[in-house]
Order: sequence, then structure tokens, then C-alpha cells
Amino acid sequence: MDKTCIGKMSDYPPGEIRPATLADGTALAVYNVDGRIYATADLCTHGEASLSEEGILTGCTVECPWHFGTFDVTNGRATAMPCTIPLKTYAVEVVDEDVYVQG
Repeated sequence: MDKTCIGKMSDYPPGEIRPATLADGTALAVYNVDGRIYATADLCTHGEASLSEEGILTGCTVECPWHFGTFDVTNGRATAMPCTIPLKTYAVEVVDEDVYVQG
């Protein structure tokens, strides 16, 4: 699989969600949880809301504002109804200050 550089660590402030795009055009939501970067598919699996634009990150949980379902960003697991289908997750690697996502 190819790795895509999606920016620098400074592009992803702690406690925030930012959008990114893989080389193939796949939209991602990128999270900084206590200095560790995680990446998931951008769209909620229940209502197809953009998590990077509208999601609310609390610790390692992202909440979709459309129907208030939640996911664990560290593994993609759906953690609150109405969400039942997990988010696709992507491996992240930080080299120096560059953030790479396996995609």
C-alpha cells in the first residue's frame, strides 16, 4: 500500500479534527488525541455527515452532530446508537514532523 503525506504535525492541533485527502481522492478525518494522530473515513457510517467538518472530538470519541452517534477514533468502533457500522481506519506514521497515512 502507498503512503500519502497529509501534512505536518502542526497542521493537526491537539483535540481537533481536520480534513485530509489520500492520493486516490479518499476523504479522511484526522484527529489529534493527546499528541497522537489517528485517521478514519470522513463520512459517518450512519448519516454520511462529514466528521472533519461537523464532528465533535472529546478524548478519543468523535460525535456525529446529525444524530449524535459516536465512534472511537483509535479503532473506528461505533460506540453509541444510532451508529452500528464501524468507521474505516487508516494507519498513521509520523516521521520527523511529517504525517503519513497508509492508504
